[in-house]
Amino acid sequence: MPKSFSSFLQLAIFYLKLNFKSQSEYRVAFFWQIVSMAINDSIWLFFWMFFFDRFPVLGNWNQRDVVAMWSVLAAGYGLGTALAGNSNNVATLILKGELDSWLLYPRAVLPHLLLGRMSVSSWGDFLFGVGAYLFLVHPSIENFLLFALLVPIVGVTVVGFSVGVGSLGFFLGSAETISENLRFALITFGTYPPSIFSGAAKILLYTVVPAGICSYLPVEALRQNSLELALLAAGGSMIVLFVGSAIFYAGLAKYESGSLIKLQS
Repeated sequence: MPKSFSSFLQLAIFYLKLNFKSQSEYRVAFFWQIVSMAINDSIWLFFWMFFFDRFPVLGNWNQRDVVAMWSVLAAGYGLGTALAGNSNNVATLILKGELDSWLLYPRAVLPHLLLGRMSVSSWGDFLFGVGAYLFLVHPSIENFLLFALLVPIVGVTVVGFSVGVGSLGFFLGSAETISENLRFALITFGTYPPSIFSGAAKILLYTVVPAGICSYLPVEALRQNSLELALLAAGGSMIVLFVGSAIFYAGLAKYESGSLIKLQS
């Protein structure tokens, strides 16, 4: 495991450098994508802040908790999809036969596939999340370190879930719409306070659509400064990643190569 993690980390750093060099050739477009996404996130966050100015408490959540929710989810989603930009494109790659070129690599297919593309706009999500938490929550050093631990945990959950729903394309043929809707559901439900949901809906948000792992558990960990809850979220993220990867490789075993010939630079 340590050797595998070290190998993956080296691969991630290599692709990060390569993708940054490629994307930064068009600097204006590069920075505008980041800034525009941060502005978009800010608009939605300010909506919730105005809501809590009028209704100070929703369930047992207050304005500070909602800012923490948006911050950790945006930063985690941004980090995960920025580094693993192809996680949102798995269904499309399968449908169009563009998966073929990734099968040529000597290592495991999935790490190369995920890391091979960077989502530039996602860096805007990441920077927004970190900035909002620092300047609106005003955390202590210990609390911010816990936030820094939770961000990659959320990122792993998002990537694992995206891989899983995208890999439905192996079995359904065209799964672009369903995978996009499920990813949208994860983000949508993850940006609403959990007190809105109850019963079976809340169970679904910790299982089928793991918004609880991406949002509610991390926020509760930050509220209580609880490392135990953070580790519980980490355990949940590993399960989501394992399930997503298992669906991908199960589908890959029955994948019929397309006719596309494309070389990766």
